Amino acid sequence: MAFSWSRVAVPLCLAVLSAAVAIMVQNQAMPPPLPAALGVCSLVGMALLWRDMSSKMKGEKRTLSSLLSQYLAVKGVGWLGRRQRRKLEADTVNVRQVQEETLLRRLSKNANTCYGRQYDFSSIKDSDGFRARHPITTYEHYRELIRRIAGGEEKVIIAEKPLILAMTSGTSGASAMLLSTKDTNTEFFLQGVTVCLDAMRQAFPATDSLQRTTKFFYSPTFRQSEAGIPIGPNSSTPASSRHMLNLYTTPAPAFEVPSEKDTLYLHLLFALKDPSVGTLESNFASTVFYAFSALQGRWQELVEDIERGRVSSVLALEPKVRSGLEALMKPDPERAAELRAHFQEGFRGIAKRLWPHLHLVLAVDSGSNQIYGEMLRENYCQGVPFYSPFYAATEGLIGVNLWPQEPNRRYMLCPRSMFCEFLPESSLEEETPHTLLMEEVQEGQNYELVVTNASGLFRYRIGDIVKVVGFHNKCPIVEFQYRRGQMLSVRGEKVSEALFLDALKKAVSQWPAAQLVDYCCAESGIMGDSIGGSDPHYQVFLELKGVRNLTEEQRYKLDICLQQDSAVYKSFRIKGSIGPMRVQLVAEGAFDELRKRMMAFSNTSPNTFKMHRVLRRKEYADFLLGKTIS
Repeated sequence: MAFSWSRVAVPLCLAVLSAAVAIMVQNQAMPPPLPAALGVCSLVGMALLWRDMSSKMKGEKRTLSSLLSQYLAVKGVGWLGRRQRRKLEADTVNVRQVQEETLLRRLSKNANTCYGRQYDFSSIKDSDGFRARHPITTYEHYRELIRRIAGGEEKVIIAEKPLILAMTSGTSGASAMLLSTKDTNTEFFLQGVTVCLDAMRQAFPATDSLQRTTKFFYSPTFRQSEAGIPIGPNSSTPASSRHMLNLYTTPAPAFEVPSEKDTLYLHLLFALKDPSVGTLESNFASTVFYAFSALQGRWQELVEDIERGRVSSVLALEPKVRSGLEALMKPDPERAAELRAHFQEGFRGIAKRLWPHLHLVLAVDSGSNQIYGEMLRENYCQGVPFYSPFYAATEGLIGVNLWPQEPNRRYMLCPRSMFCEFLPESSLEEETPHTLLMEEVQEGQNYELVVTNASGLFRYRIGDIVKVVGFHNKCPIVEFQYRRGQMLSVRGEKVSEALFLDALKKAVSQWPAAQLVDYCCAESGIMGDSIGGSDPHYQVFLELKGVRNLTEEQRYKLDICLQQDSAVYKSFRIKGSIGPMRVQLVAEGAFDELRKRMMAFSNTSPNTFKMHRVLRRKEYADFLLGKTIS
């Protein structure tokens, strides 16, 4: 849908003229006929503005100030998105030059830090010189440097003080503490958010409306370093989005609630009140899935609250927060009756029945979130398009998805966000591997990403393996494959998350009535005496819907499917070096409990949590063993 600035600019200019006329008339600086003419023009302009706003409205019960602020925000971000998209397109034609500029800008900015002087950043003239002088690094290279920054030392790695000390999600090991800067956030917004919103509105024109969004996110708990620097996640939070909260169905007081469970209830309550919700949004598809799972368990309580115009007394709310929320509640028996009827029909396709004008689910559903996206599309969100906008990490923005309607999640690398190098998959174990640059990678090949970002990481191995699936002009397009730390390997066979998941889905499709809810694996070596002595093997934990038990033959199907997909695994199985998988079915809700344990242990926020597909801690595996039902 093409956007004409005249539809906004003309009415706004006429409105400004109206204000100017009023001032000039008051000061008697204008002949009487002119104000009248301009006054008429300004009224026409405001009418045109209102007509454009009205064409994008759905539902009622919105104040004029709320609608106008959303309208102006959408238009402003839309303009930025088109501008940034043009810049991005130009950058993809000159990838080598843009990457060199990005690298030299990073080095120049941090040349006068302790780290910059150690590696003599000021004398580096190009990427070849940088790669010759600076080693490839991992987190251990930075651990002590970041500890010094947390203690208050300045200009250690970066020139400015970090905004926060950002904790990683810890999916492939212990959580790491990285730096997050203003540049990181600015790049994410300009090169990521605005560009993806532009791509979204082109692919899904109906999203260019004045409907509210239900965004499932939570207020994380931050602690302070010795120097008073906040320590926590660097993802989108209610506090960082405070100027945009009027775009969401959840009112501001709800974000003062510390409990994730109670905040989720409030997200659901105020979303259900509004039948005109246009988008469901979260960082990850898993968060949306957990929200619908909670809705399925608590819908009766939620409907009663809407019917009576109250907030459940079960929620542990501060009196001020409760009064602020209940002031927004009024008895609505008509909406409650609608909701009750929809829920009684069942939960398959429930999203589109609850919100008939729902246009999109906006959440990352690639990588470890792939199964949640698939379950949502097959069950709760049937018929609703999904858009997975970003490829990003705690380290910053990596790529953007410019093809929202394609089923395969592909991301074009952003050449101005990070300086990227690529380690061929075959050289990952070498001590001093040679890296390739953006213009040197080959389509169809897998690489580990090595990045130099805006917040003090230089030639840093982030642990992600991606596959180059094409090019946009000269810029690589990648698909996420797996995390290095999430490989299964009891004999050096190296089975990736993507490979195992494909085999698992094939096996589940052969188990009548079974639906996969969640899964993870453990290598037998970490289990110890919990499982008794046996050949090295994989311990697989599954939560399924539709079945309570599997025969031994059905369980063995998973082993067969993996052998079919992995020649290396098959060879070890034939030789007897690897024993057959042990498949355990766990109780309903076991993975939700595991998720909470993992978050508590790693201080991870619900906004950034990703389920660990390969368990590295024995206590997590033992927990699931204790939840085994078959």
